[in-house]
Amino acid sequence: MTTTPAGGHVAEWLAHGGLVPVARVPGGELAAVAAAADFAVLPVGAVEWHGPHLPLGTDLILAEGFAAESATRAAGEGRARAAEGAAQAPGAGAQAPRDASAVPADGAASSGGGTPDGAAPPAAGPRGVLFPAVAYAACPGQTRPWPGTVAIRPEVAVGYLADVIEGIVAAGFPRLLIVNGHDANMSTVRAAMEWVSGRRTASLLLVNWFQLVTPAETTELYGPQVSRGHGGAYETSGVLGFDPGAVRLGAVDDLPPKPKLPVTHPYVLVESRPDPWQGWSGHVSLADEPAGRRVRELAGARLREVVAAWVAAAPSAPPTADPLPDSPPAEGEPS
Repeated sequence: MTTTPAGGHVAEWLAHGGLVPVARVPGGELAAVAAAADFAVLPVGAVEWHGPHLPLGTDLILAEGFAAESATRAAGEGRARAAEGAAQAPGAGAQAPRDASAVPADGAASSGGGTPDGAAPPAAGPRGVLFPAVAYAACPGQTRPWPGTVAIRPEVAVGYLADVIEGIVAAGFPRLLIVNGHDANMSTVRAAMEWVSGRRTASLLLVNWFQLVTPAETTELYGPQVSRGHGGAYETSGVLGFDPGAVRLGAVDDLPPKPKLPVTHPYVLVESRPDPWQGWSGHVSLADEPAGRRVRELAGARLREVVAAWVAAAPSAPPTADPLPDSPPAEGEPS
């Protein structure tokens, strides 16, 4: 029998879905775990000042927290359905979860890296493999001077992320979900994904937790005052949803952010110091634990919806380095 990694929980993972941390998977079992996985997940955050009220690891707390939300509730629902089905089955006990020995030792998988050929589908997928978070990131000039911010150069961030992403894909995970907790990562991660997708057969999905709850919904939660700034009520509530003990709500007074431009067109505005600014801005007094639980619930559910649709989609075709097709011959020339 194959020894199961991660404290012996792979049998449950095979039967019900959820997440297995790759850091706990023995090297000799990696191919089999990769063959059974529907996707891998990589949180990306930052170590950055968010004001006196939030921890320096705010973006990591959010990226890791929502990465864990990508499949864990599906596993819980699967266990509940399995228990309910067992209770209703006449004259039968609970069906034993699929044993880890059922994972093929050679790591053979069906096309797309999902359930191994001939294996029963998971009761409540998907099955994810969680990679350790990328902790350090390129940080904007707005936060680099503030205490505790650890910033790396953007060109270093892109190269580093490209190597990490390609390494995960090369390890047997053609589907990789990247859960972002730091807005400045959106450009560097995207650039790295584009690079890797031209070198490896991969389906790379980037989701920013911040965008999973709409501005209309945050207005409903917090009222008409601006809530979505760096270190503001929305981000503070997100941390409260995962680690309320890490937040010091009484450490700051509200710092109303600089108004947006009076236009409706989309734009990106980068300023050295968007006064008023103390490395953060916002109406922190609007944040509380109930709002944090609601943010976690909404964003987590939507992340799982995105993942379910992505895993159900057809796998990516391999990249090509072939030249473009020849242009059609000119009139009168032989074809």
